[in-house]
Amino acid sequence: MTASSILDLIGNTPSLWLDRLTTEKRVEGRILAKLDYLNPGLSKKDRAALGIIRAARADGSLRPGQTVVELTSGNMGTGLAIVCGQLGHPFIAMMSRGNSPERARMMKALGAEVILVDQAPGSQPGQVSGEDLALVETRAQEVTEARSAFRADQFNHPGNAEAHRQTTGPELWRDSDETLTAFVDFAGSGGTYAGTITALKDLNPNLRGYLCEPEGAAALSGGKISHPAHPIQGGGYAMHELQQLIDTPVDGYLTVSGSTARDTARTLAQSLGIFAGFSAGANVAAALDLLRGPEKGGTIGVIICDSGLKYLSTDLWD
Repeated sequence: MTASSILDLIGNTPSLWLDRLTTEKRVEGRILAKLDYLNPGLSKKDRAALGIIRAARADGSLRPGQTVVELTSGNMGTGLAIVCGQLGHPFIAMMSRGNSPERARMMKALGAEVILVDQAPGSQPGQVSGEDLALVETRAQEVTEARSAFRADQFNHPGNAEAHRQTTGPELWRDSDETLTAFVDFAGSGGTYAGTITALKDLNPNLRGYLCEPEGAAALSGGKISHPAHPIQGGGYAMHELQQLIDTPVDGYLTVSGSTARDTARTLAQSLGIFAGFSAGANVAAALDLLRGPEKGGTIGVIICDSGLKYLSTDLWD
């Protein structure tokens, strides 16, 4: 495969059957993992970044050469650094200091300006809460106004979910030989789940979709918020509503603890050679739980969201 632009290599990532894992865990059914950590920016967010910027350029809301600003845990920022760099837009990434520092270094290496925002009092490094995210959002709004910039706004821009509707969902269905019975995803902005499940249900109306949240921060399912800080970076911000999920069908909710996500990510690396992050561990752990329960004997699709290289300074690899 050859391409004339790095942007042409976003998406169409390979998928891998996790049969070795399901056999080891003695569960009945199959898991198909889409390896989106093999995108150019090492995460699934490359798809959303490209989708948002292309849509904004097409409708005129993003002018040629205009600066782009976005709040990010690092993955969306990396994707936007690549996309904006190729299309001639300066990019400013707004990120909490609670996220792993290698993310900021990667964005800078790709040409982004990175502005780090201090965490809320009492927050723990490596555990970004909704309160921390709110501080980043406030600063992002200030910078957007000051720089007369375009705000990519992954939590609200329809280009996020649309990118996954056009690409991720159809790819998973094709890669599974049209055998998927369910899809589960850890909730961040909600765009991956919304776009993917919409496409999959269009292809198979009986296919079921599940959202995964951190244990103690399951706001979307109406749970009590007892532990808003957790190590699963990039999501689980204890938001009770996500714009991307409005009118999106959800057949069930699951919770995964930070320790379970960590242990599962380590298993993926050591048993299957998949070097991924916390959220990928959460997705696979949730899929295993489903195969032990309501989806026993089924075929579940998951996303391997980002690379383990982005967590080398965390306790994921201690």
